[in-house]
Amino acid sequence: MAAETAPVPAEPRRTVAELLGRRGLILIAVAVVGSLITLLLELVDGNPTLTFVASAVALAGLAGLVGEATEQLGGRFGPGLTGVLQSALGNLPELFIGIFSLQAGLIVVVQSALIGSILANSLLVLGLAFVFGGLKNGTQTFGVQPVRMIATLLVVAVAALMIPTLATAPGAPDAGHAKELSVIVAVVLLVLFAASIPFSVRGGPGASAIESDLEVDRTWPIQLALGVLLAAGAGSALVSDWFVDSLRPALAQLGISEAFAGLVIVAIAGNAVENVAGVQQALRNKADLAISLILNSSLQVALALIPALVLISIVVGGPALTLVASPLLIGALALSVILGAFIVFDGESTWLEGLALIALYVIIAASVWFGPPIQAP
Repeated sequence: MAAETAPVPAEPRRTVAELLGRRGLILIAVAVVGSLITLLLELVDGNPTLTFVASAVALAGLAGLVGEATEQLGGRFGPGLTGVLQSALGNLPELFIGIFSLQAGLIVVVQSALIGSILANSLLVLGLAFVFGGLKNGTQTFGVQPVRMIATLLVVAVAALMIPTLATAPGAPDAGHAKELSVIVAVVLLVLFAASIPFSVRGGPGASAIESDLEVDRTWPIQLALGVLLAAGAGSALVSDWFVDSLRPALAQLGISEAFAGLVIVAIAGNAVENVAGVQQALRNKADLAISLILNSSLQVALALIPALVLISIVVGGPALTLVASPLLIGALALSVILGAFIVFDGESTWLEGLALIALYVIIAASVWFGPPIQAP
């Protein structure tokens, strides 16, 4: 008589809380509590500064949930597509903030926040990753080729963003045509972004080290991932409206300049969770993944988010967003990406290099601190 095969025990079904994990539950708690406090303050016409802070906290939680959901979806198709999904969906909160700010006429805040997002990632966050990673793990090394490609595309994108300011200055060839030139540059950058997608999906040469780090435990059912993504996206749209609504009175109450508000406060608030993720990877001595996350975040803003908002501003009403910015912001942008590219091109990072990046960021932030404060509506 043949021996009977013992039945394989069925794998126990996991609850939604177990699937989400500790990080997912914390992000949901932050998003829900922040949103409820913001809603309550909106209903009772509460202090605008408290509303601004609560909505910023809620947006940070929602941004984290968008990132988690897109990573779960992308994990089903490979790390390359994960990066594409994060490029397309990871900036949803910033996109909504930009749209509502444009409708409110906060052009300077939008311009400063977009440039500030690139500066915060390329200087502050990359610097923090180098400092903490270097102090804990010593000199860190990473794959040169994929990082060089990201840095090169970032330099090209920032150079393209600088051209309208130079070309439309008094006496320059395109003076008086800031809107038209900005649209042309926006379209070109979006084409370049589209062309980079196949490269990202294939992973690009030398990307295997980054891909292996991205292979984490992906256990969310697709229904859960889609549900979290849709809920977080809708929540981002709603909370962004409250955030922008409280922005001007809150910053007027605090006496903060419009340029500083966009360059530092709004920029950091829109990238808070992404920033933490990059520094965490550096602490774990995963320098390839840390630098990829941080620099790709800057690249996505320069190649996709800024051009998209330029084109969107034409159809949503209110003043059009152009790529003509102050010489200070343009100069700061150029210096930051050049310094960042110079540091990463050798494939090594130290804590002192990170401290140098942070120092430049603090100087740039201080340069707009004393500007004229926002006026209450």
